[in-house]
Formats: sequence, C-alpha cells, structure tokens
Amino acid sequence: MSVFTRAFAGVFLLALLLPFSAQAEDLPSWNDGKSKQAIVDFVTKVTDEKNADFVKPEDRIAVFDNDGTLWSEQPYYFQLGFALDRIKALAPEHPEWKETEPFKSVLAGDLKGMAASGEKGLVELMMATHAGMTTDSFNTIVTDWFAASKHPKTGKPYNEMTFLPMRELLDYLRANGFKTFIVSGGGVEFMRPITEHAYGIPPEQVVGSTIATEYALVDGEPVLNRLPKIDFIDDGAGKPVGINKFIGRRPIFAAGNSDGDYEMLRWVTGGKPNSFGLIVHHTDAAREYAYDRESHFGKLNKAMDEADQRNWLLVDMKNDWKKIYAFEAP
Repeated sequence: MSVFTRAFAGVFLLALLLPFSAQAEDLPSWNDGKSKQAIVDFVTKVTDEKNADFVKPEDRIAVFDNDGTLWSEQPYYFQLGFALDRIKALAPEHPEWKETEPFKSVLAGDLKGMAASGEKGLVELMMATHAGMTTDSFNTIVTDWFAASKHPKTGKPYNEMTFLPMRELLDYLRANGFKTFIVSGGGVEFMRPITEHAYGIPPEQVVGSTIATEYALVDGEPVLNRLPKIDFIDDGAGKPVGINKFIGRRPIFAAGNSDGDYEMLRWVTGGKPNSFGLIVHHTDAAREYAYDRESHFGKLNKAMDEADQRNWLLVDMKNDWKKIYAFEAP
C-alpha cells in the first residue's frame, strides 16, 4: 500500500469514527462544568463494581418530577392549559358557567379572577374537565389536545416543550442500568399518553395524582369511569408515599425543580450515602423563564435554601445548558 493510500485510508477511517464519537458523548447539551461533572461522577461510582458506592442494577431507581423539571411549566402548568381549553369547549353545554366562578373568569380570559377562587376553584375546574367519562375517552381527549395545542410563548406544540438536557440525562441514566420514573403532582392519566414518546418512560413508570375510577358495564362492555372525586395527590409529602406505594423501591436519584419536590428529595437522598438530588433552577428569561421564590407555578424557596447543606445539585439553566429545547438553533 502506498503512502498516499495509507494516508487516505486513515483520513477516511477518521471521518467514519468522528460522528460516532460525537454521538457517544455523554450529556452533549450540558456545558462542561461542575453540574455535568457531578452527574457523571455519581453515575460512574454507583456503576463501578470496584467502588464502595456501587449499586446493583435492580436498585438503580431514578425519579423525576415533570412540570418544570422535564418540560416547561410557565406561564401555567400544561394541565391547567388543558383544563382551560376544555372549559371553553364544554361551555355551550353549561350556560350556567357564564355566571359561576371560577368558570366565569375562565371564559372571560381573566386568569387573576380564576386564581382568586383558590384551591377550591381549581378542584372544580379539574373535576368539570377530567371526570364524567371513561378512561379511554379521556386518553383520546388528552392525546388530541397535545396534537393540536400550542404553547403561548413559543408557538410550539406542548409536547415539544421538553428540556433536551433532561431527556439526555434520562437516556444517560438508562444507558447505565437505571430505571427511570416520573413522580409528578400532575394527573397520571394526563401524562401517560405522551411520556413514552416524550421521554422514553412507559405509562407504567409514571406516578401522579389521580381521581377515583370505578368499573362499570356499558351496553355489555366493561369500562372504567372517571369520577368527580380526588383519589390521591402526588405532591409535596405525597411524593415519597407515592414512590413507596407504586414503585416499591427507594430511589437513589431524584430530580425536581420546586418546593413541591422537597420531601421527595429529602426522602431519596436521606436514605443512602450513595444517592443524588438535583434541582433545576429556572434562570434563563430569554430562552425559557426566570423564576423561583415568588412564582405561582413551581415556587422554589425552601429547597433552594437547603440545597448546599443537603448536597443537592442546583442546576443553573442559563449557564449549565447549551440548549434548552431540541428546536433551538445551535
């Protein structure tokens, strides 16, 4: 083989290998720095059989909040956006809503008036839009809504508003033997229709808030009817309860973004020395939103104050992430 041929072959081989090397990079949308390194160091030690902190694959459980952790939650929770759209769609069947709060404010586009109804008003909205149908019907309504609705800031479909760095983190953990779960305050049947496509997390690995359901026969066919009654709230102190009830193993990795995740972070990282807590801090007003202590959605106060003492990683969205969404220009 001539020198020229060998040189050409070497360049050709390098050209073939480079794309694969780039694809194999861990967490490519994360900037190099302490946050990325902390994640890699943790995964490396718990997957190394020679390390004292090694964790068997069956115990490598990772739990992630959804709203504000895996996708955006501003200017309001996506599930609230779904409920508002459903109220407008159902309004012709309910003329009484024009004079009844919180429905009156929703139909008038008055979000402050709706918020003034407090938790009671929010529950009324959820019951009116999430109950009174079968589970199959609700699944279809949610799926159709995600396919048609757009985010008010970006104009992108809601299911494209997922955080690329967090999706990479999910992939990275799974590539290292972790089983990943969503543990969210959102409705479990609102999330399940899209979590597999959005995050690679199948419906059976989604834990969320639920309303009561009952078995019934309709024209001889078995169905599950959704009832206007809250069954379980998977938020705050409810998250560790939900993990224990539905997962049955104590995770070693937890990711959240708000005080609603505080108890989950405490429970996961308080159980074992070889555990990891991560908080997504929304600091990028240009590409996403900047908020924490005073936000109505995703308030981050207590968890942020205690992050250092509890050794939780506070991820700075603006400085730690190269890209936030997959649709961003490079």
